Amino acid sequence: MDDNANVKRGGSESGSDVRAGLWRLAGPWWMLLLTGVAWLVISLIVLRFTITSAAPIGVLLGVVFLAAMLNEFLIAAVRSHWRWAHGMMGVVFLAGAIWAFVNPLGTFWALAAVVGLLLILQGALVLITSIEARVLNSAWWLGMVAGILEILIGFWASQQLAPARAVLLIIWVGVLALFRGITEIVLAFELKNAQRL
Repeated sequence: MDDNANVKRGGSESGSDVRAGLWRLAGPWWMLLLTGVAWLVISLIVLRFTITSAAPIGVLLGVVFLAAMLNEFLIAAVRSHWRWAHGMMGVVFLAGAIWAFVNPLGTFWALAAVVGLLLILQGALVLITSIEARVLNSAWWLGMVAGILEILIGFWASQQLAPARAVLLIIWVGVLALFRGITEIVLAFELKNAQRL
């Protein structure tokens, strides 16, 4: 009976199903607030580093990999669609974290060597997803501009010497952590407001 009603509505889930899924995915709002503040602290720490402190940045990257691993396993636990892919990414992040803790200096310089490629791949992903989201998101062009800029910076970084790539990696990780923290804090308060309704 519910399947027929769901088909008649165009295959969309009911509001209570979506809300329950968001509850499972988000958890308590204060957890997002705490992780957002933690990301802001990581951002402040990373942006104070220089190239001479490459080993601590390698250890910090290991912590970031562990957080990404936990995030992927959490998504795999609440979503049945693409569960295997999220689980596999969690294992890859775990391997990266172990390597970062065992050889932090090597981790930093290896990531500095491929930061241009990472920016090109991330920019392409942002560009594709923003173009696909133009039906749902009126500000889709912002994502397109950001993707193009990331691709251009990635090509620029690929042509630079190792010290310039290392500085770019420090700035990239710091700014990425900063935006992640701001996003999670905003989501925490949005979730708190949504739970009141």
